[in-house]
Amino acid sequence: MTSSRKNKTVFIDKEAASVLELVKEGLLYPVTKLMNREESEEVAKTGMVDGKTFPFPFILAPAGKKNEEIAQTLQKGEEITLVCDDEDFATLKVDDVFEIDPKERLKQIYGTTDTTHPGIQATLKRLGRFAISGEYTLVKPSSNKNKQIIENAKNMVDAKKTAAIMMAANPLHRAHERLLRQTLESVDLLVIFLLKPYNNDNLSYQLRYDTLKYFIDNFLPKNKAVIVPLENSYIFAGYNEIIIDAIVAKNYGCDSLVIGRNHAGLGMFYDCNSNKSIIDKVVGIDIEIQIASEYVYCNICRTLVSTNTCPHGQHHHISYKADSILELLELGILPPAVLMRKELSSFILARLFKNRFKNLEKLYYDVLPVGGLLQEHSEEDFYLELMKLYQTTSLT
Repeated sequence: MTSSRKNKTVFIDKEAASVLELVKEGLLYPVTKLMNREESEEVAKTGMVDGKTFPFPFILAPAGKKNEEIAQTLQKGEEITLVCDDEDFATLKVDDVFEIDPKERLKQIYGTTDTTHPGIQATLKRLGRFAISGEYTLVKPSSNKNKQIIENAKNMVDAKKTAAIMMAANPLHRAHERLLRQTLESVDLLVIFLLKPYNNDNLSYQLRYDTLKYFIDNFLPKNKAVIVPLENSYIFAGYNEIIIDAIVAKNYGCDSLVIGRNHAGLGMFYDCNSNKSIIDKVVGIDIEIQIASEYVYCNICRTLVSTNTCPHGQHHHISYKADSILELLELGILPPAVLMRKELSSFILARLFKNRFKNLEKLYYDVLPVGGLLQEHSEEDFYLELMKLYQTTSLT
C-alpha cells in the first residue's frame, strides 16, 4: 500500500532499484554511493574509483517528464523519496543534481550509441537527462541471503579456492557442461551466477534454475557447486560486462572468474606492441580472470573438443549456439544428444509442453520397447526413451 509522502518523489524502475541494492550490499565496491558531477567526470576520465577499476560513473538518472520536472526543483540537502512500483523504496538526501548527455551515458556503458545494439533502445527509454546524487537509505533493507548461501557452501567443503561463472543457461547445453566440469578440476567450490533478466525471457528463470539444479544434483560431485541468482541489469549489458562481473564475483567472496573465449565483452586490441583485452584494464580488483577454451563437436574426432587442440577445420565442427538449440526446444523437438544431454532436454520439454500427447500410455507401448509390465509413465520418461530410439544405429 502506498504511504502518505511528505517528501518530493522520484520514480524508478525495478532495474534501477536492483542496482541501488547491489551498492548497499557492498557488491559493487569500490562504489559505495551515487556520484556527483565532479566524481562522475573523474570516473569517466580515469575509469577508476579509489585506485580500483570501475568502468563508468555510477549515477541515477531516471526517465520521465515528471521526474525531470522534480529534478530541476531539488536543492542540496533536501530529502526525497525514491518510489518503485508505487512503493517507497529509499530516501535520498540530495547532494547534487546535474544534466547528463544520454548518448554519452550509453557510450560509457555499451561502447556505442548504435540503436541496433541489443539493450541500447531499452536503456535509452529509461534514461533521463538529470542525474540525482546523494546518500540514500533503503526503506526495507534486507540481508543478502546469497552471501550466506555461498559462505555455507564454502564451509561445507572447507573451500580454499572458489570460482565464479556467470551464465544464462538458456538452455544448458553440452559446452556449458564441459565448462563447468573443467572449472571444477581446479577449485573446491563453483558458484554459478544464473542471470535473471528483466525483459521476457525464452525459458523462464525458474525453469532454467530447476534445469541447472537437476544437472548439479545428478551429474556433478555433491556439494561442489551452488547456484546464485543475479539480477541481469543494464550495468552488466555493455562491453564492460567482464569488469562488472569480476567486481561482483570478488565481493561475493570468489577467488576467480571463468569466462568463455567467445564472451561478448572479450574484445582484443593492440597496444604497445602486444595483444590485450579488457581484462588487462582491471586494476585493484584482487580476482583472477580465466579465459576458458571454446568447445565444439568435431565429426572427425567424434567428441567434444577444444578449438585449440582439434586439428580439423571449422567445416567439421558443430558450434554450440544456445539460440538455435532453444529454437528446437520451443518447437517441441528433442535436440540431438550431442548438443544437449537428453535428461535435460526431456526435463525442459515435459514442462514446456504439458499434457502434449492425447494418449501417452498407448503411444509409449506402441513405439517403445517395454518389459511387459503395465506401468504409468510420464512425458519426461517418454522423451528419454524416444531419444534412445534416435540413437539406435543398426539400421542407419
